[in-house]
Amino acid sequence: MEDSNKKNINLAPYIDQTLLKADATELEIRNLCEISIKHKFKGVCTNSRFTNLVAKQLSGTNILPVTVVGFPLGACGSYIKKFEALYAIENGAQEIDMVISIGALKEKNWSFVEEDIKLVCSSHPTPVKVILETCLLTNEEIVEACKIAEAAGAAYVKTSTGFSTAGATLASVKLMKESVSSLLGVKASGGIKTREQALQFIEAGATRLGTSSGDLLVLGQEIKDTLY
Repeated sequence: MEDSNKKNINLAPYIDQTLLKADATELEIRNLCEISIKHKFKGVCTNSRFTNLVAKQLSGTNILPVTVVGFPLGACGSYIKKFEALYAIENGAQEIDMVISIGALKEKNWSFVEEDIKLVCSSHPTPVKVILETCLLTNEEIVEACKIAEAAGAAYVKTSTGFSTAGATLASVKLMKESVSSLLGVKASGGIKTREQALQFIEAGATRLGTSSGDLLVLGQEIKDTLY
């Protein structure tokens, strides 16, 4: 990507503005939505408690209410993930970001991992992004997880929750992009600190960016105090 083109890229349509911390309040979620409407971000990503509030705040806009499922560990039962996804959709979610069963993936229990994802994806037509938590995976596991996610009906593969040991890396985004067909998107999330870094992720193949500081990214200001 040439420098002149980089300067002209509008980051806002790539960004899922995110607030997932345990002590998030309704006031903070309302502010999150206001910021997202101001900058015309792609989505607002929250825990399922806030889905209905987000959907109401974003009503009349083109911004997507996004809800995480099985977050942040991915270790709950598959039917619990399905129930949470359906609950979120009933309350206005237009996309679901679900955490993969990381332990099953590490065990190479590929069939369990696929069924876990499929149970969520097949229960509704809403697009699902599958969070791999790449910082905990080998390259082989990342490739396998991407193939499984696509076979199970995912719309995206996503790098990270932002709550583990590290966030997205250029290497993981490139590997994920190479491991799925052109039908799937790739979401880079966790640790995106600067506009330049965001552009590098897009160049590497990311079609969506997850960040709690999208307003700073679009303004070209460095983010210093958060992994996600």
